[in-house]
Amino acid sequence: MRTRRVLVPLLALPLAASAVTGLPAQAVAHDGHHRHHHDRTVLTPLDLAGGQQPENLVALPSGGSAVTFALTGQVAEVSRTGRVRVLAQLPVPADGDTPVLHSKTFAAGIARAHDGTLYVALSTGTAEHTGIWRVPRHGRAVRIAALPATSLLNGVALDERHRRLYVADSTGSAIWTVGLRGGGAERWASGPEFAPAGFLGANGLRLHDGAVWVSNLDAGTLLRVPVRHDGRAGTARQVLGGLGAVDDFAFTGRGDEVYVTDIKADTLTRITPGRWRTTRTTVLNGSDGLSSPTAVTVRGRRVTVTSAAYFTAHDPNVLRATIAR
Repeated sequence: MRTRRVLVPLLALPLAASAVTGLPAQAVAHDGHHRHHHDRTVLTPLDLAGGQQPENLVALPSGGSAVTFALTGQVAEVSRTGRVRVLAQLPVPADGDTPVLHSKTFAAGIARAHDGTLYVALSTGTAEHTGIWRVPRHGRAVRIAALPATSLLNGVALDERHRRLYVADSTGSAIWTVGLRGGGAERWASGPEFAPAGFLGANGLRLHDGAVWVSNLDAGTLLRVPVRHDGRAGTARQVLGGLGAVDDFAFTGRGDEVYVTDIKADTLTRITPGRWRTTRTTVLNGSDGLSSPTAVTVRGRRVTVTSAAYFTAHDPNVLRATIAR
């Protein structure tokens, strides 16, 4: 089963992300779990044997989500009622061999424009297919920008005002930019802070408060890179450390407060920065249905979390929950 090709390296490689980096011990308070974490959850089970392992998602106006199935190259809609509908099939080349994972394809980050167009990061280990793919509401998917075959592309964020995408490169220690009209990709930011330490580096990616924010899975960190007035990258700064095997994150709408997924601990944690201390509250975990959680989106008090079952090898799903304060 193709899933094993990803599960073996995920389980075999150490994830040196449990140590707190860059924060004094007294600056972090843990509120624990299940004191006031959620009012209700709705779980949509997916088919592991059929390759339905969701790597990323974006919210749809209908209340559902568009997701990427990492190892099949499919882009699909998961409705609020749990219906799964394939929107596009991206390439799965016979000679595909992605960096680190060694799968034929890896469909990862996804972003949505206001007109409904989807943009997806695809890695195959081949120059012919690795890059950013545009998935229109009607018509066939097309690659608009090529990226190095040595890249394992991950999180994607869309700056529609400036008509460009930001893309995390988990093996290339970089963040790329791609114009919506296509053309070449540009290495926007790079450095050791984005680098992997045996497995994957730069991972989840968001635009927030005039900056690009990116997680580093191996380092267990969340980084902030300011966007200068001329569009160039400012100096990257670590905002949070000790995040475990952090995959994705999303801002709650309350300043810099974030939800963070830990793909190995099966948790969704709310991190609330304060003047004197940072509070961390686990709001969802494996008992709620998380199974190697890969991505999260937020709408008010409602969160949607994808679980790909990479580590657990059971019960991939899309989980919707209303979070209490």
